[in-house]
Amino acid sequence: MLSPLARTLSSAALLVLFAAACGGAQKPSDSSDPALGPAQPLKVVATTTQVADFARNVGGDRITVHQLLKPNVDPHDYEPSPADMRAIGEADVLVKNGVGLEKWLDETISAAGFDGTVVDASRGVQIRMGSGEGHEEGHGEEGHDHDESEGDPHIWHNPLNVKTMVATIETAFAAADPPDAAVYQANRVAYDAKLDALDADIARKIESVPPDRRKLVTNHDAFGYYLDRYKLTFVGSIIPSFDTSAELSAKQVSDLVAEIRTTGVTAIFSEASLPPKTAEAIGREAGVTVVAGEDALYGDSLGPEGSAGATYLQMEEHNTDTIVNALRGTAA
Repeated sequence: MLSPLARTLSSAALLVLFAAACGGAQKPSDSSDPALGPAQPLKVVATTTQVADFARNVGGDRITVHQLLKPNVDPHDYEPSPADMRAIGEADVLVKNGVGLEKWLDETISAAGFDGTVVDASRGVQIRMGSGEGHEEGHGEEGHDHDESEGDPHIWHNPLNVKTMVATIETAFAAADPPDAAVYQANRVAYDAKLDALDADIARKIESVPPDRRKLVTNHDAFGYYLDRYKLTFVGSIIPSFDTSAELSAKQVSDLVAEIRTTGVTAIFSEASLPPKTAEAIGREAGVTVVAGEDALYGDSLGPEGSAGATYLQMEEHNTDTIVNALRGTAA
């Protein structure tokens, strides 16, 4: 019996093969040959909303980006469409987040017939291993019932990690398109300056929160890199896992409520890509505010165009302002 993903891949692969047999588009010719006319943009496929944003900032108008995951879609729920399969099959470069986030990718690449370069944007990033590591408090590993052996994949929540990621992306683009290497480098340097400014701004805002109020309860374990970078205390999460498919047991719910009361946590932060129902129930029982709706944090995904989390820089600014306002008791 084929899994739903396998059936989807099989159907999509057949459509890709049919399109190719009917004269589908081929990859552009080598842009370094002046006899062939103007260079064609590098065809890039990016898996997550975050790495797609990074690729666009590095590549600028020298690339086209097909983004697989849509805003506010959980990476664990992804199933490839025929358009995705065709884009992968025609791509020159495929950029992934890595750290086990895209467990479906190898099978998808194989079915699409991709023969370009796969870029693991996590290369060179120091990976956190396990929930609660590096924090003063936490629930430890109880309840982590799926494979997290590769570590915490939410590496983008530290802007300094993103500098490593965009450097890796720049290197891959330059290798695939040497004539435009200087452009990719200039774009990356300009984006690095924005990341440095973001990092300094977040640190300044967090420092405005009294130290005894710098405590977080979130929907799931998505903010470990942020907590470590800006020295916030992790008290617990509604979903005790890096994976949003995990569930909190009745005992863990009561333990979390007790810990919220004991530690003096002032707010629970829901996430834009996850339903707030459980967070709201725990908030009522613990007697604390639940930040949800338009103020919800962006955890696993950027938001749609026009939202407060439409780009990575906007996402982290929104998250920080929301956290700081709630912890200081100045939220609207």
